[in-house]
Amino acid sequence: MTSNGSPVTHHTTATLHDGSTIPVEVTGTGPAVLLPVDPVPATGTRADELRTWGVDPALGRTLVDALSPAFRVVAADYEGHRMAHPAPGTLTPENVAADLLAIADAAGAETFAYYGYSWLALSGLQLALRTTRLSALVMGGFPPRDGPYAGMLAVTRATHAMTTEAPAEPTDGPTAQRETSDVVGHEERAQATDAATTAAQDPEGFDWDAFDMTLGEGQTRQFVTLYEALEGFDDRAALTAVTCPRLAFAGTADEIEYGERWGGVHVSIGGALAAHADELRAAGWEVRPLDGLDHTRAMQPDAVLPVLGPWLASVLTGE
Repeated sequence: MTSNGSPVTHHTTATLHDGSTIPVEVTGTGPAVLLPVDPVPATGTRADELRTWGVDPALGRTLVDALSPAFRVVAADYEGHRMAHPAPGTLTPENVAADLLAIADAAGAETFAYYGYSWLALSGLQLALRTTRLSALVMGGFPPRDGPYAGMLAVTRATHAMTTEAPAEPTDGPTAQRETSDVVGHEERAQATDAATTAAQDPEGFDWDAFDMTLGEGQTRQFVTLYEALEGFDDRAALTAVTCPRLAFAGTADEIEYGERWGGVHVSIGGALAAHADELRAAGWEVRPLDGLDHTRAMQPDAVLPVLGPWLASVLTGE
């Protein structure tokens, strides 16, 4: 703790599978918890736009600050890094797991709990299948059973085709981040929301055909690589293959219809979690449906922390 009672923070860097480096922030003491979130709040115009989409501009920072009094929180913006440093041919489950372990190594965390949301939850499951170092696993916004792997492969292939046919230079602004990585992978960045969620919330007010693709080819291709590698993945077998304490949560209203331009698929997150809740619990998972919340709302700190904080405390410290 500092003199004012705040947890001590230090910074380091991790070298990932492709040789790129990512900043890592480590805050607090106690059991280690790895969060693939951006600890730096958005400011200015970017923050204003995120708020209009229902996203906390300080989402990552809020999670770190809430958890660091009890835990040693390791934070790194892995999704933001991959949008800035794509790995189009190598973003496989094995390499994602290796990257997350490299982040833990840089922080000196031999064992650690992991929380990820959406595709970063999927990444946590793949990590748990490849290491014995996890003390706990929390998957938010992606069901451990009956995950939408085939649907998201269709969406990512359609999105990649758009960037191949009409390549555009990726931009650094909030619109690019909001409208890109999430449509590609049905994943919200830690500080973003996706166009598909907005379409689900306001189908009459969102024009899919008018949506402008702002991602580059390499950015979209990396998610195709990831979901192609997960074709045929048996998530039923994975339920009991992971033996550390594990929790899954999702909003009950987390359902998205992608238009024909995006593969014409229905992606069910909340419905799949509910349908397999008994099976998951029988396999040793804790299951928490978040009533009435969609994909964006269920990732906000006020929804996540009441579930995440007490559960981590119970399994990591016995409190």
